[in-house]
Amino acid sequence: MKRTTSIATLAALIILGAAAPKPTAPVQTLKIPELSASVAADYSSSLKSLWEDLHANPELSFRETRTAGVVARELRAIGGIEITEKVGGTGVVGVIRNGAGPTIMLRADMDGLPILERNGLPYESKVRQIDADGIEMPVMHACGHDVHVAALIGAARQLMTRKSQWRGTIVLVFQPAEERLGGALAMLQDGLYTRFPKPDIALGLHIASGLERGKFKVESRVANSSSDSVNIIVRGVGGHGASPQQTVDPIVVASNLVMALQTLVSRNISPLEPGIVTVGVVQAGLKRNIIPEEARLELTVRADTPEVRAELLNGIKRISDGVAKTYGVPEDRMPIVTNLAEKAPPNLNDPENAAKLRASLETAFGADRMSKIPRSSMGAEDFAYYGAPEWGGIKSVFFNVGGSITDDVSKAPPHHSPLFRIEPEASVKSSVEGYVVAAMTFLGTP
Repeated sequence: MKRTTSIATLAALIILGAAAPKPTAPVQTLKIPELSASVAADYSSSLKSLWEDLHANPELSFRETRTAGVVARELRAIGGIEITEKVGGTGVVGVIRNGAGPTIMLRADMDGLPILERNGLPYESKVRQIDADGIEMPVMHACGHDVHVAALIGAARQLMTRKSQWRGTIVLVFQPAEERLGGALAMLQDGLYTRFPKPDIALGLHIASGLERGKFKVESRVANSSSDSVNIIVRGVGGHGASPQQTVDPIVVASNLVMALQTLVSRNISPLEPGIVTVGVVQAGLKRNIIPEEARLELTVRADTPEVRAELLNGIKRISDGVAKTYGVPEDRMPIVTNLAEKAPPNLNDPENAAKLRASLETAFGADRMSKIPRSSMGAEDFAYYGAPEWGGIKSVFFNVGGSITDDVSKAPPHHSPLFRIEPEASVKSSVEGYVVAAMTFLGTP
């Protein structure tokens, strides 16, 4: 039987949003053999030495002065890019305008880590630097941010030479202090979305030592977990170790609290939802026969959704007070729970645009360049702030590029290790390709 729809019904469907979905812009792809050849030539002539220089001269969070200078110099050499320095501290923003069309943002983070490199490479870092807390530290690019910087510069060159193939505006963001989860917020608070063209979509990538070199991985929804840094001061009543009955021992309270906090994951959130409550620091006491007045716990808390994140954070205070009361801590000595500023929400991809980018990368490079290795870490990324509701809820997609130095990725040196390494040529070249195809996927056509 043939079905008919009245004009009134059709109008109602349109008003309610039930009409056919709006057509999306076609996925763009470049002539990939030509792109790959161009990127390879740029790597040999320039990007290799640039990456080695960046790797040998890392800088700590909010201390990336030299790196920012290198970025500004390289962007000026390209020409035609509006460059603004010192955004959010040491951040650099470059704007490429090319007629009417979508505005997209491409982001690279710049900072290194307080780690002494032990790789013995010719370009191994020997740098030491005073950090934001006034302490001199060794510095190493132990997470691949040097790859991101070199690759985004390379991508800017490629996109500028192909302006006849796209229309719109590109905002290049070289961000400080991702490792302290503060750089993205600092740039946003310094007017990233008001002083510069506000993007329709924010795009970013991360090199991964545990993914097959040269391959891409685009998660449908959760790219990274949330991260919260929580301190707990467990207070008791101090005294002599030989007279414990006269005290309330904060070490005993803290020891039991460490175990009780694990019930937040095992008993308070759904077993189908991931969550982590890790106590990484336990400090108390100065002498073996003195029961101290306080013990200190430092936690990292991870979740994949805002709801689970809130459940874990709210539960920490509830359980801390409960354990303290169980062991007789006075009401005026309840634990002090502090949620520190070093934090980030879950980094959530927009599913439709993630699928679009995945299809574009596969079309451009072939199915064998797409990694099938499942996500296995609850690492965090402050890229999450660029798409956060409080900053306008801009759609965002964050993806990974493989850089493993070994065919057996389970043996690859991990991120944040003094032995961290990636395969430079495949990592930089593939990241340039990833940035370029991501940009071309969402820019307009001529």
